[in-house]
Formats: sequence, C-alpha cells, structure tokens
Amino acid sequence: MKFKPLKFKAVKPKRKKFVRKEHRWRYVIMKARKILAVSLTAAMTLALAACGGSSSDKESSSKDSSDKVYKIGICQQLEHAALDEATKGFEEACEEKFGKDKVKFDLQNGQGEQANCATIVNNFVADNDDLILANATTALQCAAAATSTIPILGTSVTDYATALDISDWTGSTGMNISGTCDLAPIDEQEAMLKELLPDAKTVGILYCSAEPNSAYQAKKFEEALEKDGIKYKEYTASDSNEIQSVTQTACSEVDTIYIPTDNTMASSIETVKNVVVPAGIPVFAGEKGICAAGVAALSISYYNLGYQTGEMAYKILKEGADPGTMAIETDKKPTKLYNKENCDTLGIKIPEGYTEINDAK
Repeated sequence: MKFKPLKFKAVKPKRKKFVRKEHRWRYVIMKARKILAVSLTAAMTLALAACGGSSSDKESSSKDSSDKVYKIGICQQLEHAALDEATKGFEEACEEKFGKDKVKFDLQNGQGEQANCATIVNNFVADNDDLILANATTALQCAAAATSTIPILGTSVTDYATALDISDWTGSTGMNISGTCDLAPIDEQEAMLKELLPDAKTVGILYCSAEPNSAYQAKKFEEALEKDGIKYKEYTASDSNEIQSVTQTACSEVDTIYIPTDNTMASSIETVKNVVVPAGIPVFAGEKGICAAGVAALSISYYNLGYQTGEMAYKILKEGADPGTMAIETDKKPTKLYNKENCDTLGIKIPEGYTEINDAK
C-alpha cells in the first residue's frame, strides 16, 4: 500500500498592528492634557465665582463699617467743673473724629455714689456698648469690675496703678483699659507753695479719705514737704457732710492748706471757701476748680484731657489699637494759675509766670 506524502499548506501569520511606544505615550499625554484643561477650566470658574463673592462681601463689610454708629457709655462720677470739662472735651473729640452722626453717647451721672456708678456701667455692658468712658477714679474701678472685654477709657484719674491695684506698673495697664491722667507734677506744686509762702511752718493736707487718688497725692506731697523740712498735718473727711467741720479744725492749726485733685472737695468747694477765706488761710489747689477757694494751683486743662481721651477712643474703635498696651497719657503743659480776688484779700503778691484764673482756658 502506497502512502501519499502529506502536504502541509503554509499558513501566513496574521500581522499584528504595532503601535510604537512613543506614539502610545503621546496619546496618553494628549488625553491627560485634555483632562487637565477641563479641570483647570472648572477650577478657574469656581475661583472667579469665589473672588466675585469675596469682593462683594468686602464691599458689604466696608459699607457696614462705614454705616456703623458707635455706642459709647459715659459714666461721670459726679458733677463739678473739672469733670464736666473732661466729658465735654471727650464728646467733641469723638464727634470730630468719628463724625457727629457716627457716634452716640449715653451720659450718666453717678452722683458721687459707688453703687450708682456700678449700676450705670453694668447697664452699659448689658447694652453691649462699643466703649465705656469712666470719668474719675470710682467710675473707673466700677467699669473695670463690670467687664474685661469692652474697651474702657478713664479720664480725670490721678493714678491708674493705685486705682486698679497694679503693683508692677509699667505705664500701661495690660488690661482692656487705658486713658488719661490728671496729675500735675507734685514737686512743682510744692515748689509753688514755697515760692508764694516762704515762711509757712505747717501745711494742712485736706482731702476725702474715700478717694484713693487723693490719698496718693497727699502722700507724694508729704514726701516733697519732708525733703524741704516743712511740717504737715493730714485732715480727712469721709464725705461732704464732714467737710465744713474738718476744714475749720485745719484752719485753727496750720499756716496754709493743700487740697489735691479731689472730687468730693471740688463738689463742695464753696463750703471750703466760706471757711478758709474768713479765717485768712491760703489754699493751694491741685486743679483750677478747687482754686475757687484758693490762691494758686498748678492746673491742667480738663477739656484738653478729655479731648485726648476722645482721640484714644478713635484709635481703639477705628484703628484697632489695644487699650492694654496704650500708654496712659497726661496733659504735658500744666499752667500756674492764681486767684486774684483771694490773693488780694490775703495780701499775697504773685510773681511773673502765673496766669489769672479767669483768663485761663
């Protein structure tokens, strides 16, 4: 049996499409670029929308800020000329800086009572006032006790370290409080007394024992007298009801009297005058108002002091200043004043360099 040889048909292999590697990567890159382009377009659209919203918000915020009317509560410890002038200066400075229609004042008088001052400032806190002005020491102490967040400015305050019980005084409070100080240099006040009454042997220091600012000044004045070898005696009244009797006692025991910037004495200065002038006792005063019963005073301008405080309020509310780091300010130009009527009555001659009290601003 013959076998036919097997014939195998050649099969041509199918050619595979070959894509070069570099072409493949080009495709991937192009696709990635398309995806990236779409993503960037979307992101830019969102960003523009966000920017548009932000700009609108800023415009709205700016408009709200410009339309804001600031509420300032003013607690004046009591009524007398010096404190009235400080309040007036503060209000006028604020109206000038903020604009009359951009600031609203709530002026309250404590009538010399701590309880009244406490009630007043607590009401300011409840009303969420933007700032509190505390005019005089007791008002400041009550405001400090009422809030640690609302900015507080003091004025007509003699010594902030004493008023706020700050032992390590550096010139600023480190609290939500700043303000202005009404203390004229004590050594210069004592020098005036020596200049006008060189033969004075004993000086009476008359003040209200309820006012820590007065006690501070009395101590400093006593230190100045001790350096010059001049004797002194303290006479204190706990309130206005004791002023007449205490002043009468002082007049019978001393050659002259010094009265510091004391609110209780200032509010009852006519009572003091009616005792010291008939008794022939010259009084040296810590400020202009008290000099109504005196012969001379190294006095600051309480109007200027209040005005400076108003400028500080603007810095806090509009410029973002921190009251805790703002230095306590003073009137840098105290004036030597004399009361011509009382000097003439007592036969005291005034040298050059003094301004007649009625001519002082």
